[in-house]
Amino acid sequence: MKQLIEFIPVILFFIAFKLYDIYTATAVVIVATTIQVIFTWFKYKKVETMQLITLGLILVMGSLTLYLQDEQFIKWKLTIIEWLFGIAFLGSQFLGKKPFVERMMGASLELPSLVWKRLNLIWATFFISIGFINIYVMKNYNTSDWVTFKTFGVPGLMLVFILVQMIFIYKYIPTTEE
Repeated sequence: MKQLIEFIPVILFFIAFKLYDIYTATAVVIVATTIQVIFTWFKYKKVETMQLITLGLILVMGSLTLYLQDEQFIKWKLTIIEWLFGIAFLGSQFLGKKPFVERMMGASLELPSLVWKRLNLIWATFFISIGFINIYVMKNYNTSDWVTFKTFGVPGLMLVFILVQMIFIYKYIPTTEE
C-alpha cells in the first residue's frame, strides 16, 4: 500500500503531461507529492527522510521549472535524487556500522558482511548510473520520450535490477533443510 501511494504522484505527472504539457504536469506533481507526504504523516505518523528530500527537490526544481518556464529543471530532479541516493549508499560503506542496504533488509535477510558491502556498492552504482542515463535521455530525446522514460523506464530498470539482485543473494538464503 505504501509503495502504491508513493507512485501516485508519478502517475499523475504522466497523465497531466499527456493531457496538457510539462508545466501543468510539474504543477500537478508538486501538489500531489505535497499531499502524499501530508497523507503519509497523518496515516503513519512518520515520513521517511528520502520522501522529505524528494519533496524538497520537487518543490525547488518544480518551482524553478514553472517560474522560469524551463523544463530542464524538472528533468534534472531525477538525476539529482538518484545521485543523492547513490552517494548516500556509497557513503554508508565507510560511515556507520552497517551499509544502507543491510539497514534496509538486514531484519529479514542474513548475509555475510562482505556480501552486504558488495550489495550496497551495487545499489550505489545502480543509482548513480540511473542519474547518468537520465542525462542521456534528457539530452538526446524529446520531452515526451523523457516523461515516458521517467514514468516507466526507471521503474522498469529498478524491477530488473531487483530481480538480478535476488539472483545474486539467492545462494546465501538458507534452505528449509538447514
